[in-house]
Amino acid sequence: FVRSGADLDAEGKQKLRKINEELSMLGLNFSDNLLKETNAVGLVIVDERDLAGLSEDVIKAAAEAANAKGYEGKWIFTLQKPSWIPFLQYSEKRDLRQKLFTAYVNRGNNNNEFDNKKIIARVAALRVQRANLLGYKTYADFVLERNMAKTSEAVYKFLYDIWEPAIKRANMEVADMQAIIDKEGGNFKLEPWDWWYYAEKVKKEKYALDEEMLRPYLKMENVLAGAFNVANKLYGIKFIERKDIQVYHPDVKAFEVQEANGKYIGVFFADYFPRDGKRAGAWSGGFRYQSNIEAEFISPINYNVGNFAKPTADKPSLMSVDEVKTLFHELGHGLNSLFANTTYPSARFSPRDFVELPSQIMEHWAMEPVMLKSYARHYETGEPIPDELIEKIVKSSKFNQGFETVEYLAASFLDMDWQTLTDTVERETAQFDRNTFNKIGLIPQIESRYQSTNFGHILGGYAAGYYSYLWAEVLDSDAFQAFKETDLFNKELAAKFRKYVLSGAGEGEAMDWYIQFRGREPKVDALLINRGLN
Repeated sequence: FVRSGADLDAEGKQKLRKINEELSMLGLNFSDNLLKETNAVGLVIVDERDLAGLSEDVIKAAAEAANAKGYEGKWIFTLQKPSWIPFLQYSEKRDLRQKLFTAYVNRGNNNNEFDNKKIIARVAALRVQRANLLGYKTYADFVLERNMAKTSEAVYKFLYDIWEPAIKRANMEVADMQAIIDKEGGNFKLEPWDWWYYAEKVKKEKYALDEEMLRPYLKMENVLAGAFNVANKLYGIKFIERKDIQVYHPDVKAFEVQEANGKYIGVFFADYFPRDGKRAGAWSGGFRYQSNIEAEFISPINYNVGNFAKPTADKPSLMSVDEVKTLFHELGHGLNSLFANTTYPSARFSPRDFVELPSQIMEHWAMEPVMLKSYARHYETGEPIPDELIEKIVKSSKFNQGFETVEYLAASFLDMDWQTLTDTVERETAQFDRNTFNKIGLIPQIESRYQSTNFGHILGGYAAGYYSYLWAEVLDSDAFQAFKETDLFNKELAAKFRKYVLSGAGEGEAMDWYIQFRGREPKVDALLINRGLN
């Protein structure tokens, strides 16, 4: 209550109320603008020759998308990831890759009615006012007080400690790709819109592996069954599809979740395909949260949302490895909600830099060979994924980690720079971004994962908190190592994880919960090894 302004005098409460109201409206406007920009058509192709390099599946999906939006006889690519990423990976048309990538990066920064530059600057200024009113120097001070990191200095140190090995690894990746460009006679330097295309070539050259070899084995329904199977092996729970439960869209499926003995836990909705009006990305949430007030136990109703490639007329939804990990990730959040066991809804506050532990640990099981054998089956023949493909996946697991870590860290620095402002001057947003990226030494071949105008996380609850994904990765890598050292499906460990991490039964602060599960504080070693940064 104090953090919400309970100790302020009447004048202070009125000021805070006005600030909160304006922040709320700005957040809605920002999200609405970003949704419209993301759902826009990024590229229209008229000449079939401009489809060179794209797979039959990608071409067919682009044609169906074009027909759905009134572009009959053409092909369109939107700014949703299932559409633009395959284009950047495989299109031989460098100028079109640049056009589509630039459209994606510039979402919210097109000087049109959906421009977000002034909104983000105003939000930052209002957050400083709000923090000052509540007795804090910066908005980051206000947020981090309740997190594991505690201070902005600790966050910056954490980010810089990872930045150095990550940028070193990224420069090595640049050299590998530039070597291919030069070998092919390309008279140009690698640019951000080239990264996906040449990364695929490096992967094929080094590991004889590309994304399209794996997709036929990653049918969405099978992947979901695999994720449910992990939950069953760890916790004994069952997901039973219920076609009699009303859903809010025909694409959505409903499941009843039960304990091993059949005891009811809650309801889980799976909503995995993009549609007009649905925002981009993936997330987990609840229609109802668990509570037990005056011995009246209320069960949770959870939903997982994704934007995976929709089935076409003759093929099911076939996923990329990243999408598989995303599905497992969001189910981890779902389990956190379904296993809750507290008196009041959301009674236990989970720090932002701890809350991703339940989701990110699930990603580790997704690519374990024993799990791949169980769910990765060819959508036409039903044959399990061959051992040689699994071996290639394992060998390539550290591939492109320099890029992935650097683009993520750049966005994390950008978030922190906005939230550590100490004055209410409304910055010029594009210049603010450039200042951040120049300060940290972001290399020109990589763009930040987000720019301020499309950084929905920092308007949607992750302000001074985007670093938390990597902070939590230290935890999840160390936690999963406990299973690797004993048994992937160690039920005793799983019971501890459910009790102290997922259900809300742990005592003390977040670090105490982790220690009650693991027996010690986390170590960074497993993360560095997993990302190839050691």
